Amino acid sequence: MGYTALYRKFRPITFSEMVGQEHITKTLKNQIISGRIGHAYLFNGGRGTGKTSAAKILARAINCLNPKDGEPCNECEICKEAIAGSLTDIVEMDAASNNSVEDIRSIKEEVNFLPTKAKYRVYIIDEVHMLSTGAFNALLKTLEEPPEHVKFILATTEPQKLPATILSRCQRFDFKRISSKDIVSRLQIVCKESNLEATDGALNMIAELAEGAMRDALSILERCVQNGENKIDEAKIRELVGIPKITYVYNITKAIIEYDVEKALSSIDEIITDGKDINNLLWEIIKYIKDILIVKTNGKLSLYDETETENIKNLANNLTKERAIQLIYNLSELENNMKWSTQKLIMFQAGIIKLCNKQVSGENNNTQYVNIDNNLEKRVEKIENYLKTASFSGVSKVTEKPKTTNVEKPQTKTASNTAKKITGKPQEFWPQVINDIKAKGKMGIYTNLIGTNAIEIDDMTIGIEFPKGLTSFGKTVLQQPENEKMISDLVSIAKGKEMHIKYIDSAKQSTNNANNVDNSIESFANTMDIPFNII
Repeated sequence: MGYTALYRKFRPITFSEMVGQEHITKTLKNQIISGRIGHAYLFNGGRGTGKTSAAKILARAINCLNPKDGEPCNECEICKEAIAGSLTDIVEMDAASNNSVEDIRSIKEEVNFLPTKAKYRVYIIDEVHMLSTGAFNALLKTLEEPPEHVKFILATTEPQKLPATILSRCQRFDFKRISSKDIVSRLQIVCKESNLEATDGALNMIAELAEGAMRDALSILERCVQNGENKIDEAKIRELVGIPKITYVYNITKAIIEYDVEKALSSIDEIITDGKDINNLLWEIIKYIKDILIVKTNGKLSLYDETETENIKNLANNLTKERAIQLIYNLSELENNMKWSTQKLIMFQAGIIKLCNKQVSGENNNTQYVNIDNNLEKRVEKIENYLKTASFSGVSKVTEKPKTTNVEKPQTKTASNTAKKITGKPQEFWPQVINDIKAKGKMGIYTNLIGTNAIEIDDMTIGIEFPKGLTSFGKTVLQQPENEKMISDLVSIAKGKEMHIKYIDSAKQSTNNANNVDNSIESFANTMDIPFNII
């Protein structure tokens, strides 16, 4: 028998074996027990979070001859054939390579036939977002009203690419990233059954590197035992993955904090000589500074030993939170710039030198103050007295002009007079839409939508109000076609019909009203011979 990869060998075969997705497995088991099985499911989540495994288990559970508490028995004829992949009634389809209209039409023809052995014919379509527009349209009617003996399970990592008409026809389950604690627990079971010896630090490191994906964690574990050794420690993982030693990362970070260019460059030379990857090194430095920031915030770290923790605390004492955040931003920007450069090492070295320079990094740029005019205090006092007594109706109270008759001063048409305030019914679903965007990891969109409101302008349009104003950067982010489509899709799902969105900058009207006040103050300042400049 050929070799089987660990992630396939230890693929969960029951809902209880799945880790980190209890909110989904509990619901699916209850549906199976009560007999309320939906006709179409959509499993959404990041890579390696259990979407395909859950789909396989669900397909067996609803066809199992002896189900137990919503779980497949995995012992009956149906379960055994399904596990072996020989049951023709459970069809697995990869939409990445079978995404044409013809592929979906073949499914439409097959659904009219009864299953050969099982109770239901189940179609598992993986990476469903890869289907073409024509294929989606061909799937619509079948997905909405399939025969009673047919079930669909769709899986995707990018639900925003699915048409709203497909999303509205499925029961959606969002698979979250698996926590490091759950990954470590599963790895301990795998190591025990595979006769592997792994230190706690090694398992914690694998869990961190996996970034919430169980499949990635098992793949890293498998790489560590390819040379025939059964003992796994942190040093072996660092060597195989190409992660620089923690000493190197500490030395470079310390040099940046202390503005020591020579020490930083010498540490980089050592790492390059050791054959480590620059991208991995930069990622480690960013993560290391993030851990320093965590120490300054709550002082809790679990991935480091006592010596390393003490080193981090010492660095935290010499680094402010503001500079730590700025360093993370600067290093992240350096990482983006390196992606498009053919001279990554030069870019990296230049970036580190910049961070070690007080003047360039902006850390030592003290604000230069000029001499204050002796009459400034008196002028400010005049303005304060005016603000207390005068009204901002646009007419100066300091000097009065003779009244004229039969002469009307043309009224200036301001933006506040012409601006039409958009009103509508507030939408209660909007906070949930914002939370859904956050759950998808779209932090750029999420941060720009914090504090906004949604109103219904008409039957086809939802307005998104920005009470504090919409910045040019935020406008650029939100008006990107893929981002705007994702927001409109979520709004359409919440409203139950296709909707368009419109961004409303509510701060503009306040700014226009304030201009009238500024004009009144400026008029007074000119009358009092006070130098005045509205910023």
